[in-house]
Amino acid sequence: MSAETRLNKYLAHAGVCSRREADRKIAEGRVAVNGRVVMELGEKIDPERDRVAVDGKPVRGAEERPVYILMNKPAGRVVSVKDPFGRPTVMELIGRLPVRVYPVGRLDIDTEGALLLTNDGDLALGLTHPRYGVGKTYEARVEGEPEDGDLDRVRGGIFLEGRRTSPARVRVLKRGRRWALLEVGIAEGRKREIRKLLEAVGFPVKHLKRVNFAGLTLEGLKTGEWRYLNKKEAGDLRKLVAKSPGPGPRPKERGHAPKGRVP
Repeated sequence: MSAETRLNKYLAHAGVCSRREADRKIAEGRVAVNGRVVMELGEKIDPERDRVAVDGKPVRGAEERPVYILMNKPAGRVVSVKDPFGRPTVMELIGRLPVRVYPVGRLDIDTEGALLLTNDGDLALGLTHPRYGVGKTYEARVEGEPEDGDLDRVRGGIFLEGRRTSPARVRVLKRGRRWALLEVGIAEGRKREIRKLLEAVGFPVKHLKRVNFAGLTLEGLKTGEWRYLNKKEAGDLRKLVAKSPGPGPRPKERGHAPKGRVP
């Protein structure tokens, strides 16, 4: 007899959605177990015996092995399974897979670079939860010629929308006439944070690319291409999440508990 598991965890492992989204679907009465609509968030099921359906469609594949995909996202693609406005999504670059995967976190439609997709709900939660502080590195081409004093403001954190940002790593990769290419590393993830940070010190971002996410780089991947992670890479991600402090009370000191979404 198999061990029981929470319904939201089952849905996340099946690649249907994240645990948070699963809770919402359950509360909305969109999930049925053995033909009975379930609305209790703590509901447990037997994965081997119980039949689960979401919006009337059977859920299959929860027993499949976790799948991890790294994509070099191109600009002009929405990071979403579906887009209500009909814009092209990153999922269309992948095509049909044996299991359903979904993007981990967000990248703006006009931002390129490293994007992880998976059916591992637990790992996705650990990599995107604000309090885990997973590192991300970007290359940003900015308008203007930033000096050390300008970059020191970003390094030390500045006030955005009423709250100081966590310290960032910033260095100049290349300078041109009235432009510069910067490398910016953050462990935070507010919406459009990199763009807002650099614009706040007077240097609008003209091009932005995420070159490292949780230790994963774009080596060997052209824009629009993707690949499966190998066992070591997947294991390193799980270790990274396991070592992090995880959800808990937000520390009072700035720089310890990043919050928000990726740029």
